[in-house]
Amino acid sequence: MTQAMPLEARLAEITANVVDIADFNERVVGAYNSGLAERGLPADEMTARSVVPAGTGALRDFSYIAPDIPEFLAANCVGCMECVTECPDTAILGKVAEPGVLEERLAAIPDESLRQKMAEQWSVTNKYFTVLERKGLGGGKFGIFIDPTKCKGCAECVDACGDHNALRMMRKNDDNMGWFREAFRFYKAMPETPGRFINEKALADMMLAERSLLYVGGAGSCMGCGEATALRMMLAATGFLYGAENIGIVAATGCNTVYTSTYPYNPYLVSWTNSLFENAPADAMGVRARWDQQGWQNKRLWIVGGDGAMLDIGFQSLSRMLASGMDIKVLVLDTQVYSNTGGQSSTGSFKGQDAKMSYHGSAIQGKKENRKEIGNICMMHKDVYVAQTTCAHMNHFYKAVMEANQYPGPALVNVFTTCQPEHGVGDNMAEHQAKLAADSRSFPLFIYDPRKGPRIKDRLSLVGNPNVKEDWYTNPKTGEPVDFITFARSEGRFAKHFDKDGNPSATLLSTREERLENWRLLQELAGVR
Repeated sequence: MTQAMPLEARLAEITANVVDIADFNERVVGAYNSGLAERGLPADEMTARSVVPAGTGALRDFSYIAPDIPEFLAANCVGCMECVTECPDTAILGKVAEPGVLEERLAAIPDESLRQKMAEQWSVTNKYFTVLERKGLGGGKFGIFIDPTKCKGCAECVDACGDHNALRMMRKNDDNMGWFREAFRFYKAMPETPGRFINEKALADMMLAERSLLYVGGAGSCMGCGEATALRMMLAATGFLYGAENIGIVAATGCNTVYTSTYPYNPYLVSWTNSLFENAPADAMGVRARWDQQGWQNKRLWIVGGDGAMLDIGFQSLSRMLASGMDIKVLVLDTQVYSNTGGQSSTGSFKGQDAKMSYHGSAIQGKKENRKEIGNICMMHKDVYVAQTTCAHMNHFYKAVMEANQYPGPALVNVFTTCQPEHGVGDNMAEHQAKLAADSRSFPLFIYDPRKGPRIKDRLSLVGNPNVKEDWYTNPKTGEPVDFITFARSEGRFAKHFDKDGNPSATLLSTREERLENWRLLQELAGVR
């Protein structure tokens, strides 16, 4: 009887089988890209073991997905980086170049017309040029570039740009697609943004650093997916400070694992594994224990799961992990619905929401139960850092992730993530709806940090919400309160609750009061009422 090979030796052997990334990309990814995979690829050990090399999503081409693509108007750009941050597909990226280096690279373009057009892609902004010039530090030119192979045409970047009007959608044709490919090649050939242009106080600047771009795109998520933006931002904040080699993800089965591991495409440049729907926290506890045995205490370990995985079937496992005190972080992608199974309601769904298994009909008007508040529950676990945030509140989101990483114990970040098909909103609306969810008290922002003091009111901050001391935020343009009815009116999942005159149902009014009760509870706990 032969002795079993030690686990670590076997893992090393498996790793040795996948290190030839060039071969995998040519043989496997190439076959899938050409459409010949199912006819020409034999089964192999990597497929059998569900091993997908890092970053293969970079080779996926989505240029056929949509008829439109964003056009950059450099003269209007202020360098806010909001478009780069909000893009769910890493399809729009920014870079700052020193003028001398840029001129040298432009001079190498033989075609005068192309050279001139490429030069116009770079703008002079106050943020990266004028302010630094005044300080005698030397300014840089800022450019935005669209990767035509990753853009799905959702127009989220155009909405994020807002009143700056530096982006607009244009119809694709052979000529402009050739230009986009040429411009993005130029972007990749330029040196990385010099560190002096990255202001660590302007947190959106983190995505100028290549070490932050750990989600390469090529994922099979829906157009404008709110979840993917949250994943990109979490990885950017973590990668910027810790590096890709010091990050691991344990993901609970859900939309996030489907669109990030549709074989052979993997958008992650970090180590990750997919566990069962209900036991990602238990899996992560095993990973953390082994890492600590190896002296890898500084590595950051994140659990990723939807509201179904964390609030429903996986809640016991999550609670046990939080009680353990282990240095594990959790990112909850809160869509308020089981998106992966076609829109079933979860305990995170709002009362009255129209969803599968909670259909709106003549007898029952959508989901009957109130929403479970994962943030409130997790605050009641001892010594757990908890944040509730959205991608629309960039600084709040980044602060939450960075503080969670620094916290010496379990931390949970609950993020409002728009699911366009199930919420019944447009592909470009993720950021808008997330902001409205916070403004309307449907999804209040907060940070609960046990390090801030012994009392709950010392630890809990509602900074980031408008009109913190009031019941509702008042729209300054209309003078009307922004409440749950305002939010529900904007989403298709609540459409059946409004009559022909736009009046809300009794169920919706009841949910409005439940949302107000939750807000007042948070106010009381934070000591602002």
